[in-house]
Amino acid sequence: MKIGYGLLTFCLLLLPFAVRAGEVMQISGSVRDAETGAVLSGVELRTADNQVFSDAAGRFVLTTTSLRLIARLPGYRPLPVVVDSSLKIALQPFVPKALYLSFWGASRPEKRQQILALIADTQLNALVIDIKSSRGYIAYRSNIPLARQIGAQRVRPLKDLPEFLAEMKSRGIYSIARIVVFKDDLLARQHPELAAHDSNGQVWQDREKLRWSDPFSQQVRDYNLDVAEEVAGLGFDEIQFDYTRFPSRSDLRFSQPTTDENRVAAINLFLSQAKQRLATYPVQTSVNIFGYICWKHRDGKIGQRLVDLGERVDYLSPMLYPSGFSRGIPGYADPVKNPYAVIAASLQKAQQLSGLAPERFRPWLQAFRDYAFDRRSFSAEEVHAQINASDALGSNGWMLWNAASRFSLAGIKQEISFAERKLVDVAPKAAESAILTRSEALVSLPPAL
Repeated sequence: MKIGYGLLTFCLLLLPFAVRAGEVMQISGSVRDAETGAVLSGVELRTADNQVFSDAAGRFVLTTTSLRLIARLPGYRPLPVVVDSSLKIALQPFVPKALYLSFWGASRPEKRQQILALIADTQLNALVIDIKSSRGYIAYRSNIPLARQIGAQRVRPLKDLPEFLAEMKSRGIYSIARIVVFKDDLLARQHPELAAHDSNGQVWQDREKLRWSDPFSQQVRDYNLDVAEEVAGLGFDEIQFDYTRFPSRSDLRFSQPTTDENRVAAINLFLSQAKQRLATYPVQTSVNIFGYICWKHRDGKIGQRLVDLGERVDYLSPMLYPSGFSRGIPGYADPVKNPYAVIAASLQKAQQLSGLAPERFRPWLQAFRDYAFDRRSFSAEEVHAQINASDALGSNGWMLWNAASRFSLAGIKQEISFAERKLVDVAPKAAESAILTRSEALVSLPPAL
């Protein structure tokens, strides 16, 4: 039951005269899986003035004056629906398998075409695109006054973003807009009153010589919410928030004290406001989180507390790069030698701590050379070990990170003869679930009961 935006507008114009904007109407309906026909409970049905969820039988009743309804459930594509008194909605299940297109890579047509060709030649079906960078630049033509005032439009690698989005949609590619939130050099430089400061009162810079904005500031939050809403209106399938956290320093000064609860409250507030602002757009939301957050009850001094985050976004995207676990994880002191176990154990722990279903997670996986241990290249075997672990844990897909968007077919697609197939890593410890899988792509076994 897919309705494109142009067709949706046309349908709205042809609605019966009984259905007019501003008239109160009671809608009843049901929601099912478009492929299996199974009823779907917990589906969010949202109009501009109301919200309900489908019950255990997949049914719902909603009173509204709106002419459009958004049906949304993690694991499925969001669907805009023309309002009628009786609706039978079918949601299309979707599991994104994504590459990353960097801010600067987006400016090169040959890089874009290489990425699209890789997606066409593999099982990949999604693309994460930098829309707002850590330097504060916005990649497309924005109408937000503050973006123009601080110079965020001086560099625009996606001058043809509407056309690029249309090309992706024609290819069936799921589009994810990555927005860097609080690491914003331009905003902090142009408005030091909105920046993080050091103990001397100077605007603080991190190791990249980049400044951060203040997560406690509603003005900072509003600016990023404006970007998210503008991007949602362009037609992206998902909005992904990155650097939605405080810097990992305990000696910085902000407009409020940085206690554990204050930090968590600021991050939670931003994500709650984003959920509300984007509710009437056919998009889903996700947030990138530190890998070690999957192992913690507390916020890690950055404001990200796992148990809170899942209430405010559709997907959590932990950055589970083996190289990022510099202190190792329980049972594995050298993560780069055990990529499968690191991904599997981290996702398993995250599910336990958060109480969230497996499909609420979509991890970032490592597709770049190790920088913390033995400097090994991550070849197809290491990449597929991570993919298989994510699949085995029931995640809603995965995303491959390479900061320069340097991907090759050889590094993604691997043909392994039957005689060469082997189990990845060693069997988990006796106290852990036995999750074993083969090293080839798309062949995995479910976790043992």
